[in-house]
Amino acid sequence: MSQNQDIFQALISSHQTQRALCDDLESLLSTDIKAAKKAYPELEIELQAHAAAEERHLYVPVMQYDEGLDLSRHAIAEHHEMDELMHTLNDGRISDETWQTTCQSLIVEVRHHLKEEEQEFFKEAKKILDDEQQQRLGALYEVEHSTFERNNG
Repeated sequence: MSQNQDIFQALISSHQTQRALCDDLESLLSTDIKAAKKAYPELEIELQAHAAAEERHLYVPVMQYDEGLDLSRHAIAEHHEMDELMHTLNDGRISDETWQTTCQSLIVEVRHHLKEEEQEFFKEAKKILDDEQQQRLGALYEVEHSTFERNNG
């Protein structure tokens, strides 16, 4: 991530990273479950860093406006669904088959969320947040995302 991106540019950069990680993980899922399990934590940390920073620096500011309330609630619910799938993936007691199925579900959910966010949420949020807010929130997002990755990577 580079500095001076507005919140939407910063999030799209993070989304591209998530898509690449999902693609890599998905290609391993069908061929090498051990390698997939080894690759998964990188996606998990990225998703957690992204969700924490995005909720604080996009969803919460957007929720302060009536027209942003339902948008943000829906997006937060999708983050929660991904958290639940990651919780299952981190349960060392599940079979490889369950892990594989759950991981594929997470990849599907991530892709759905990113597409919906970019095509719907961002369009509405850009109407709600002025340029100065978008710039400031981008800087805050990048700092928090980087700090989370550093502390949890």
